[in-house]
Amino acid sequence: MIDVRMFTVGQIPENCFFVRAKGADTAVVVDPGAEPERLIDAAAALGITTVEAILLTHTHFDHIGAVAALHRATGAPVYCPELEREVLAHINDYVNWPGFGPFEEYEADETVAGGEALELAGLTFDVRFTPGHSPGHVTYAVRDELALLSGDVLFQGSVGRVDLPGGDWSQLLASIESLMGEFPPETNVYPGHMGVTTLGRERATNPFLREPAPQ
Repeated sequence: MIDVRMFTVGQIPENCFFVRAKGADTAVVVDPGAEPERLIDAAAALGITTVEAILLTHTHFDHIGAVAALHRATGAPVYCPELEREVLAHINDYVNWPGFGPFEEYEADETVAGGEALELAGLTFDVRFTPGHSPGHVTYAVRDELALLSGDVLFQGSVGRVDLPGGDWSQLLASIESLMGEFPPETNVYPGHMGVTTLGRERATNPFLREPAPQ
């Protein structure tokens, strides 16, 4: 079994997740968007002594603001979507909204494109390419655990926005359909914003998914 803990951080409330095997002292961190000191303190309070990796679903600023500081504190390598490596390395060039930033930039240690199986913290994270919200977006599926770290693909009652650079509505719907086709309805979805849900709940009730994605 896995232990998934959610911490909502930042100016735009974003969900950062700690994922570990139940009772383990080693974890991975997914999408540390802000408040690195809080996340570091939370890890200590949970008895996490080792952060083995920092996984990014995508590189919008609200998902990566604590990456550099968390890396310094833990030594954990950062896995970034291959298509968005340059965004992480030059994030301030991509933030054009008053009141946000500056953010600390980071050169990714590893990149993922989809199809990888990452053996981390005693768990296997299968990487799925799920573009639409952003060009390189990925989802991390915890093998044999009915758990998806979905970033900004699918939310409780909503879906990721597509009005930012590189967004594509058809791609987003196709990505959601691919997850729903591969994983069972009871799969838990741990999203980048809002509450935890399941694929089955969203298939049945999400107003954005009334029609199948175009093929």
